[in-house]
Amino acid sequence: MEILTKRDFTLRKRELQRKIMEGAIFIYPTDTIYGIGCNALNSAAIQKIRKIKQRPNSAFSIWAPNKEWIQNNCDTSSELATEYLDKLPGPYTLILLQKKGHHLPEIINPAKNSLGVRIPHHYLSNFFHEMEIPIITTSVNKSGERFMTTLETLDPDIQAQVNFIIYDGEIKNKPSKIINCVTKEEIERE
Repeated sequence: MEILTKRDFTLRKRELQRKIMEGAIFIYPTDTIYGIGCNALNSAAIQKIRKIKQRPNSAFSIWAPNKEWIQNNCDTSSELATEYLDKLPGPYTLILLQKKGHHLPEIINPAKNSLGVRIPHHYLSNFFHEMEIPIITTSVNKSGERFMTTLETLDPDIQAQVNFIIYDGEIKNKPSKIINCVTKEEIERE
């Protein structure tokens, strides 16, 4: 497992893109908190994150490569969806219905046809936009435990199961605000 600074990341972007495409599990900063993720089109990698987080069935969100990807794969026709789509990139997770014919593995949200989508206001958004694929995005913690804010608060069991970490120092923000565009409610997480 490697710990990469923003400079390391910049110098090794192409190599990291290849690793992600091949199924690497990695930790990364966002505009809110640290996330753990993988290529959201790789079911085997997603299953590894389920095991790491001890979340066998709960829905995961994705970091969308761009707004067009969201519009092509999700129903964004509601007034609430349009309002918050205009606020992206930003600290929001939008819960949207998936359109028929989307190409995401069912393992992302086994129980429903909805999807949580984000585009954080962060330099990594450009990186994922270039890759043109969605990335699983979920907090770095085991289910029910406190999420990572620094390397010192990273669970050693999780650290042992990731391929690399892009580390920007301490992040002490709140998780993203959830905007459920299906039920039309805003959910503030503590």
